[in-house]
Amino acid sequence: MANRLRGAASGLIAAGLTGCAGAALAAGIGQPEEWQVAMQQPVTAVAREMHDFHTELMWIITAIVLFVLALLVVVVVRFNERANPTPSKTSHNTAIEIAWTVVPVLILLLIAIPSFRLLRNQLIIPNADITLKTTGHSWYWSYEYPADQGGGFQFDANLIEAADLKPGQPRLLATDNEVVLPVNKVVRLQTTSADVIHSWGVPSLGFTLDAVPGRLNEMWFKIEREGVYYGQCRELCGQRHAYMPITIRAVSEAEYAAWLAQAKQKFASTAADDAKLADASR
Repeated sequence: MANRLRGAASGLIAAGLTGCAGAALAAGIGQPEEWQVAMQQPVTAVAREMHDFHTELMWIITAIVLFVLALLVVVVVRFNERANPTPSKTSHNTAIEIAWTVVPVLILLLIAIPSFRLLRNQLIIPNADITLKTTGHSWYWSYEYPADQGGGFQFDANLIEAADLKPGQPRLLATDNEVVLPVNKVVRLQTTSADVIHSWGVPSLGFTLDAVPGRLNEMWFKIEREGVYYGQCRELCGQRHAYMPITIRAVSEAEYAAWLAQAKQKFASTAADDAKLADASR
């Protein structure tokens, strides 16, 4: 649960100005942009809840900071040596002590209720339409589509080097093989690792999930908008940690069915070629 809590919070760094500045600070969809201030636009319900919760927290934090600043100003102005040459000997005030105990408790309750609701929505996985298993390697990702859901194949996704990038492919984010998923379908993501701890994360989807050797972690998402969404390993996993990106292409259900048919042929033949090479090397 700690990993998932960290995953829920990892995307909530720079969006405090989102609710205040409007469209001028709105970030792009699926990948970072130059001069970006806000988080990437969410394309799942959970990601939207995270953004709303973060905005709520920013209003609360701002109110607390302004209140404390006002108190400091009052203290500096009214209780400095010049304005108050005879200081008070007061060392105890029951009303103030009750207030500064009760008010923070109420604020924490105000934060806790939507926090627990968001956590529940993240951790309780609905009936999944698709299960996608990803395995972290040093340093690339492999993906497996189960046979009982029309798949029965797996493939590796490696970084496209800068010299090989095509127009529109972002540096350090594009992969040679994309994960293709249909929109408006519940996807159960399962992660594990073949070597060290990795972490699978796509900001627009609203979460990260650790990939731990010998353990199968899982979470869910439902993409609501067609497009290409990029992410990266979010764990310091070694020398090429910064070079194991994630590329997800969300398409219509018809396009997904067509891609499945092509992928089964493509990656089945790739697996057969790899097996022949392995046999030849023995």
